Amino acid sequence: MASVQANGITIAYETSGDPLDPPVLLIMGLGMQLIAWPKDLVDGLVEQGYYVIRFDNRDIGLSTKMRQHKKPSLVWVYLKSLLGLKQSAPYTLYDMADDAVALLDALGLARAHLVGVSMGGMIAQIMAARFPDRTLSLTSIMSTSGRRGLPGPTASARNAMMRSSDPSDRKATVDRVVNVYKVIGSPSFPTPERVMRANIERAIDRGANPDGVARQMVAIVAAGDRTALLRKIRCPAMVIHGAADPLLPVACGVDTAEAILGARLHIIEGMGHDLPQQLNERLLALLDQHLRGNMAAELPPLAPHRAGSGTHH
Repeated sequence: MASVQANGITIAYETSGDPLDPPVLLIMGLGMQLIAWPKDLVDGLVEQGYYVIRFDNRDIGLSTKMRQHKKPSLVWVYLKSLLGLKQSAPYTLYDMADDAVALLDALGLARAHLVGVSMGGMIAQIMAARFPDRTLSLTSIMSTSGRRGLPGPTASARNAMMRSSDPSDRKATVDRVVNVYKVIGSPSFPTPERVMRANIERAIDRGANPDGVARQMVAIVAAGDRTALLRKIRCPAMVIHGAADPLLPVACGVDTAEAILGARLHIIEGMGHDLPQQLNERLLALLDQHLRGNMAAELPPLAPHRAGSGTHH
């Protein structure tokens, strides 16, 4: 696994494809590592002619853990969010967007197509708005503008996300996360439980960090309403959202698309808050159409960073 020093931290990353192809930066969601991107989706993008970069956000996986900050109380964070009180966060989504830009710098890439899911969609939105010169296009998947008044998670989704387990009890932790996946997953495209368990165990073995997940959640809540920021985005944008998303209901995707000038909205029936195997081909088709229609051939990447540039498939 390759890593770079960027924005004052270590960022673990992996690349796939030809560095001379148009770059696509994949940004994962809350508590999720780069291995959470479906292999078939990554391989499909490479086959379509893209250079794919995945990375671990700060505080998760093999990137720097922000252990100098204590674990926040999620119950208190949730109560403050309900009351509209200001959150103090160890770091922000803006810091995480700066991480992504610094990674592009380290890899010698001038611009990239940004594809983010959930929290990663929020990071990609911020990056597209604040760093237009680094952004070829934006794809925001199952994400939100953070605008107050939008519907929140269903009770079952909220309860599943707030539940905790003893990190030293591996089985209890796996069982808890399996329950989360079952509650927030796509009802029309279920993932077999054995696959869920294998993915969860792999993530735990690679670099789980429960305290980091809590700090990332605070960063999300503290980011607040980004509607004004989204209105500044001028790159080609696409919003994809599941009609059956119980964590960030579909109204969040609709609102995001409405806030971004010219954004195309694709609502997928039966999709929840995950990237099920059954939707890979549909997502690949949407992405290829969007990215190919918006490629800036006159703005090639800088000289590719070849030394230690991760794993190539």
